[in-house]
Amino acid sequence: MSNKESATEKIKKNSKGLRGTMLESLADEHTGAIREDDQALVKFHGMYLQDDRDKRTERAEKKLDRLWSFMVRLRLPGGFVTGEQWEALHHIAGKYTTGVIKITTRQTIQLHGILKHNARPTHREFNLASLDSIAACGDVNRNVSASAHPDVSPLHSEVFDLANSLSDLLRPKTRAYYEIFIGEEKLTEKTEDDPLYQDRYLPRKFKIGIAIPPDNDVDVFTNDCALVAIIENNQIIGYNVAAGGGMGATHGNSATYPRLASMFGFVKKEDVEKVVYEIVTVQRDFGNREDRKFSRLKYTLDRLGVETYKQEVEKRSNVKFEEAKPYYFSSRTDRYGWAQNHEGKWFYTVFVEAGRLTDTDTVLFKTAFLEIAQARKADFRFTSNQNIIVSNVLKKDKKIVEDILRKYGVIQYTENASVIRKSSIACVALNTCSLALAEAQRYLPSLMDKIETIVKNHHVEEEDISIRMTGCPNGCARPYAAEIGFVGTALGHYNMHLGADAVGTRLNKLYKENLNEEEILNELDNLIGIYAKEKKSGESFGDFSLRKFLIT
Repeated sequence: MSNKESATEKIKKNSKGLRGTMLESLADEHTGAIREDDQALVKFHGMYLQDDRDKRTERAEKKLDRLWSFMVRLRLPGGFVTGEQWEALHHIAGKYTTGVIKITTRQTIQLHGILKHNARPTHREFNLASLDSIAACGDVNRNVSASAHPDVSPLHSEVFDLANSLSDLLRPKTRAYYEIFIGEEKLTEKTEDDPLYQDRYLPRKFKIGIAIPPDNDVDVFTNDCALVAIIENNQIIGYNVAAGGGMGATHGNSATYPRLASMFGFVKKEDVEKVVYEIVTVQRDFGNREDRKFSRLKYTLDRLGVETYKQEVEKRSNVKFEEAKPYYFSSRTDRYGWAQNHEGKWFYTVFVEAGRLTDTDTVLFKTAFLEIAQARKADFRFTSNQNIIVSNVLKKDKKIVEDILRKYGVIQYTENASVIRKSSIACVALNTCSLALAEAQRYLPSLMDKIETIVKNHHVEEEDISIRMTGCPNGCARPYAAEIGFVGTALGHYNMHLGADAVGTRLNKLYKENLNEEEILNELDNLIGIYAKEKKSGESFGDFSLRKFLIT
């Protein structure tokens, strides 16, 4: 490895515990932006500086600065918020943001359109609701995702507790967030000691997912660290641990690639936190800090070798990996509608297309959830498939909650959505993401209208085919793990990928490049037509595509 460091590495080291000149940047009234170095640091506090790309050209012609604003992403291990917290989120979104609450593919939410002078008021109101955005972005451990639906297993609460514990264990020690955004007084000039992140943090972001078989709703192997709960005699005895997943790639650079995590082996549950911690430290010490395109753990793992990386984790943690224990996945889709857990509590999983929670002519999501939250009849849990679960409803309150969901069209919307639409995911893309080359969340719903017609015409509308779209190759909606993946190349054009399996244990492959909508629909009409005629009993579209169209 070279001793050279990227510009971002120098910014982190000189940041005084992620403080930089953030206070000065926020106080500058001459621009809606912040200083360039602070733009790298603000990510560690769960924020991105963005501009409205729909208005860039118009504003440039008028010699105006870009229309800058911030996106903020919350740290919500396992995706859980109370009814009280939901009520606060609703009002914060209405007061300071575009009003749309965006559910991400990592079980948290993003709020867009926060103007600079509203940044600190937004965070102060989060703080009053016991919410924060610490480490939701940046070169640190991100939001820890975990199997969402408590009906999966009575052991769900144990896994949820592990997600919270890992989030706390891997949270940066700096108090910078509270000083900058909440107004906490700085007690000393000395920067906090942080044995994990030191003064350099990680080379790139780090993601953890925890799955409870047979459900893989978190797409566990797309994470830097994947934990698969192993259950014997109705008890979690430990976890199969894998590492090296990641979806990001760069168009035209074959040295970058999506990857699923490689299995290290089984560890007892009392050892799992030690092992995860040292997986992080090995990445900290051996990851590429020169070129950020190659700095994710997957590249470190492939450069060192899986066995070498694994042995270093064993040495540091003093835990020996056992051979991975058997498990199987049967699904990674959400369980829509009502379900009851082992405690007798009820849960309703709502379909939210592309994760955009707002009120429309069709369905009043925000109004319904606010009414439920204000009545204190439920909590809420986000899923990795961009949906929301109205959670912990007592038997005596179930009819009240159901009546509210029906009154505002939420149940009807969920029940009327097609199987294939419910298996679709889209990233934010345009108009706010600076990396987007094409549309995603604003476009996929209309494309799905036309895809629905195709599957109906070929009488396969009951087949659960996963479709995912991103506006660029960075893969935030996990398109490379979809049976049909669309990756934006330019406005109106996408690469089409086929052949991932239905449960998230195999990536897809590039099938056709740079297709426009007409070409996409023609391809799908042909492919799905052949699938309808020639598929074997129970054969998923992904397995069929691999067998028929990709393996020669």
